[in-house]
Amino acid sequence: METEQANAPASTRDVTAGAEGISIDDTDSTWVDIEKLQEFAINMTDIKKLKEHGFHTIQSLFMWTKKQLLATKGISEAKMEKILEAAAKCVNILSFRSGTEVMQDKQRMIKITTGAKELDKLLGGGIETMQITEAHGEFRTGKSQLAHTLAVTAQLPLESNGGNGKVCFIDTENTFR
Repeated sequence: METEQANAPASTRDVTAGAEGISIDDTDSTWVDIEKLQEFAINMTDIKKLKEHGFHTIQSLFMWTKKQLLATKGISEAKMEKILEAAAKCVNILSFRSGTEVMQDKQRMIKITTGAKELDKLLGGGIETMQITEAHGEFRTGKSQLAHTLAVTAQLPLESNGGNGKVCFIDTENTFR
C-alpha cells in the first residue's frame, strides 16, 4: 500500500456518485512542500536558495517563467532544468493523459442546476463540475445572483440536480451584504 501512495500523483480526488449521494475520497495534497525535491536528487542547499527566493511549494515553480526562476541567486540554467524535471515528476504535472482517463473524469462529472430550466437547457443540463465556468457581462445583469444561486444548488442532493457538496463563497469586491 505504501508504494502505491508513493507513486500516486500528488493530488488525487475520487468522486463517486451513487444512490446514497456523493462519496469523496480526498487524498488531495494540493500543495507539495519544496523539500520533497530531495527525494529526486536535488540537494538541500539548492532547496534553501529556492526558499529564500520565495518558492515554498513545488507548484510555485510552475507559476513563473524560466527567466524569473533564473533570478534565484546560485542556481544555474542547467540546475534549474534539473529542478524543474524533478518537480514535474514529483507532482505528476505536464504528463500525458489517455483518452480513457479523460473519459473516466467526464463520467464522474455532474451537472448542477442554475435554478433556471431554460438556462440549464442552453448549458446542456447545467453547470459542469470539475470545470471552471466564467460568467461575465454588464453591471446588474445577474452574475452575482447566478453565483449565489449556484452556491445553494451545489449543496442540494443529486436527486434535485445539485452537487451534494460544500461551498466556500469568496467575495473579493465586498458586494455580498
